[in-house]
Amino acid sequence: MTGELPDKPRPRRRRVSWAAPVSAGLAAAAASVLTASIEWEIPPVAKIAVTGAAAALVGLTTWATTEPRGPKRRALPESASLAPDQWPPVPEHFTGRAESLAELREVFAGRRESSDLSPPLVVSVYGRGGVGKSALMTRFGQEMSGWFPDGRLYADLRGGVDAPVRPDEVLIGFLRALDVRLTTDPGGLDELRKLWLTWTKGRRILIGLDNAHDAAQVKPLIPAEPGCAVLVTSRAPLFLNGTHDTRLGVFSEAHGVELLARLAGGARVVEDLEAAKEVVQMCDYLPLAINICGGRLATREQWTMREMANRLADTRRRLDQLEVAPTVDKSVRASVQLSYDDCTGMQRRLLRLLSALTAPDVPGWVAGELLDISGLDGADQLEALIDAQLAECSGTDQTSTMRYRLHDLVRVFAAELAEQDEAERRRAAIERVLHGYRRRAEDAAQNRWPQDWRRGGRRSTSDGQVRAADWLNAERLSLIAMIHLARQLQLWELTWGLARAFCSLCHSLRAYWADWVAMAEIGCEAAEQAGDRRALAIALLDSASVHGGLGLRERALEEAERALETFTELGESWWAARAMRTIGMTLFSDGHLDRAQDYLIGAITAFKGEDDLWWMARTQRNLAEMRMAERRPDEARELLEDALEIFKREGNRYSEAQTLRVYGEVLAAQARGEHQAGDHRLAANLFTRAGFSLDRAAEMFKQRGERWEEARCLRAAGEVGDPDNGLRELEYVRRAERILVALGDSWGVARTAVSAGRALARLGRIEESEQELRRAVQGFEELEDRWWMARSLRYLGEAHLDAGGRGAAVEPLEQAREIYRSLGNEAGMRRTLELLRRAAP
Repeated sequence: MTGELPDKPRPRRRRVSWAAPVSAGLAAAAASVLTASIEWEIPPVAKIAVTGAAAALVGLTTWATTEPRGPKRRALPESASLAPDQWPPVPEHFTGRAESLAELREVFAGRRESSDLSPPLVVSVYGRGGVGKSALMTRFGQEMSGWFPDGRLYADLRGGVDAPVRPDEVLIGFLRALDVRLTTDPGGLDELRKLWLTWTKGRRILIGLDNAHDAAQVKPLIPAEPGCAVLVTSRAPLFLNGTHDTRLGVFSEAHGVELLARLAGGARVVEDLEAAKEVVQMCDYLPLAINICGGRLATREQWTMREMANRLADTRRRLDQLEVAPTVDKSVRASVQLSYDDCTGMQRRLLRLLSALTAPDVPGWVAGELLDISGLDGADQLEALIDAQLAECSGTDQTSTMRYRLHDLVRVFAAELAEQDEAERRRAAIERVLHGYRRRAEDAAQNRWPQDWRRGGRRSTSDGQVRAADWLNAERLSLIAMIHLARQLQLWELTWGLARAFCSLCHSLRAYWADWVAMAEIGCEAAEQAGDRRALAIALLDSASVHGGLGLRERALEEAERALETFTELGESWWAARAMRTIGMTLFSDGHLDRAQDYLIGAITAFKGEDDLWWMARTQRNLAEMRMAERRPDEARELLEDALEIFKREGNRYSEAQTLRVYGEVLAAQARGEHQAGDHRLAANLFTRAGFSLDRAAEMFKQRGERWEEARCLRAAGEVGDPDNGLRELEYVRRAERILVALGDSWGVARTAVSAGRALARLGRIEESEQELRRAVQGFEELEDRWWMARSLRYLGEAHLDAGGRGAAVEPLEQAREIYRSLGNEAGMRRTLELLRRAAP
C-alpha cells in the first residue's frame, strides 16, 4: 500500500455536459410527433416530408449521443495512490430516463448544500428485472464522476442468483481497491467494516451496489463519511433508513421506440412505425427486451420491422403453450428466444456454455476455450452475442483486460437450455476453461513467489510481482468460482491445482485470509479424493501456513507434521525441508524455542544439501530471530550476515529488506549490551548502524508500497533503546501503530503496545508504560497468544524493577513465570527467575 492514511481531499470541479439528456429529450419528442403524424389527415406529400424529417432527427440523435463501444482506454496511473475507478461503461444505446436523471440530480444537488454532519447519501433504485436499473446507475454515476475526486467503487451483488455476494467479500475488494493491504486477517465483517469506515473517512467516493438481494447485504457497505454517496439497485425496495428510494418503471412507448431506433436504425422505424410500436408493446416496454430485439434487427438488415413483430408474436404464442419457469418475464423470454433462435449454432452453444460458468464475469479468452477454437475466433463469437444484446461488457479490470457477463435473466434462460448440449461435450468445454484458469493462476503465482514452487525457482521481477497481484485482485471471485465448479464436477486434480495456485498467491501477498482458509481446505479434500499423497502433503503445508498465520498453531503444527511424515516416506527431501521449517516456525511462534531450534537447524542443513540458497538464507533469518529471543545476538548476527550476502547476490530485494530489519534489531541489542557494559563509544557506533539498517529497510519497503513491512521496521526503530534518542523512538512506535490500526492488524497493534510500553519506561514514564503493557497483555489474551502475554508481563515487571518498584514487579513476573512453565519455555523461565531474584527483598 502506498501513501499515508486518508486525508481530507481537495474538491475539484468538473464541467458536466448536458448534450446527451437534451438530445434524448429531442429523440423522445420526435418519436411522439411521428406517432401522431400517421393519424393526422394531411396530404401524402406532407406526410412524406414529416416522416423524412423525423427519420433524420432520430438518426442524427442516435449518432450524436451514442458513445463508441467499450470503455475508453484510461492512461496508465503514475502511482498506485491514484483514485480507483471501477465504474462499468455506460450502455452504448442508453435512452430516455430524463425524469429519473433529473430527480437524481436534484437529490445530489440538495446534498451538496447540506452540512458536513449529514449522513452519507444513499439512493435506492428498485424495479422489476430488465427495467434498466443498472443502466441508469452507470449513466448517472458517469455524469457525477467529477463530484467524487477520490474514486468510484462498484460491485455486482448478484442478488438475482442463488448465491449473492457476501458483504465481507465486497469490503475486501473495496479496501484492496483503496490500496489497503490486509496482510493479517482482519477478522469478521465487523472488523472489516471498521476498516472501511477508517479508509473512507475524509474522502469523497461514489459507491455503486448493483443487484442487491436485501438490506442486510447493503448495510455494512454504507460508509459513515458525509462526502460519500451510495447508489443501490434492487428488484424490491430495501427499506434502508435515511435513503432516497425511487421506483424505476418501464419505458413509455415513445422511449421504447426511440431505443429501437437507436439499435435498428431510424429509417426502419419510420418505414413501419406501427410494427415498431407492436414490438415495444410485446416487449412489455422493458428496456432489456427491447435491447435484445433491436440488437437482433441490427444484425439482420434484411428483416423489416413487420417481420420482427410477426416473429416476436409467434414466439410469444409458442411460449404461452409451454410450461416455462416463472423466473423470467415472458416479454424478456420471448425477445431472448427470438434473438437466440436467430443466432448461429456456435453462438447459441457459446451462450449456453457461458451460463454454466458460475463466475460473476470472465475475460474474453474463455469464449475460445468453451468453443475449442482460437482466442481471436472466440472473441468474434462473443462480440456477436454482444451485438445481439445477449451478453454485455462489464468493463476492464486491474490488468486492463476487458471482462464480459450475462444479464442474470439471460443466464437463467440459457441455463434452461443446457440439456441441448451432450453432457460429455459440455463437461469437456468447462474443463478447458478450468485448465486455462489453472495455467494462468500458476503463472501468476510463480511470478509472484517462484521459490514456493520448486528449488531454485525462476527469478521474479518487481513488475512481474505487481502484475501477479493485479491478476489475483481482478480474478479472485472468478477463480474461487472456478475452484468450486471443478470440485462440483469432481475434477479433483484440477481442483487441487487451482487451489494450490490460489493459496500460493494469498500466502505471498498475505491477503484474502478467509478465502485462503477455504481454498486450502478444498485443496486438501481434492488431494485426498484423487489419492495423491504428495499433493495432499503440499496442501497440508499450505493449510498449515494459513492456520499458523491465524494463530491456530495447534492445528498448523498437526498439519505440518503430517506433511513432513509423508514427504519423508516419499523421499521428497526438498519438500521435507519446507515442512521442517514450518514446524520450527510454528513452535517458535508458540514459545517452544528449544524444540523449534532443532527443526530450524535441520531445515537449514537440508536446504544446504539441496543447494537451495534462498530457503537456506530465509530459514537462517528465522533462526536468528529465535536467537534474539534467547538473548544470543552474536550468533544471530553471524546468521544474518550470511543470509544478507545470499539475498544481495541473488538480487532478492524483498528478502534483503526483511533481513536488514532483523539485522538492525540485532545491532541494537549488541549496542544495548555494550552500553550497559560501559563501552559507550562502541555502543554509539552500533546504535548508529542499527538505525541506518532499519531506515534502509523501511525505505525499501516504502518504495514497494509494503506498508505492513514498513510498520514493522518503524516498530523495530522504536525498540533500539538509544538513551539519547528516546522521544524519537517513541514517535517511531506511534507511527507504526497508526499504520497497523489502519491495516486492521490486531496482533501487530498489541505487539506495538509492548514497544510503546518499553519506550515509555526508558523515558521514566512508568505509569504510562504500565498502561501500554497492560493493553498489550489484554490484546494478546484476546488473541490467545500466551507466549506474548508472558513476554508483556515480564517486560512490565522489568520496567517496575528498573524504576525501583520491586514490590510492583512481583505480580506480573509471577504471572509470566506460570505461563512460561505451562509452555515449557525454559529460556523465558530463566529470564523471569532472574528478575524475580532482583525483586526479592
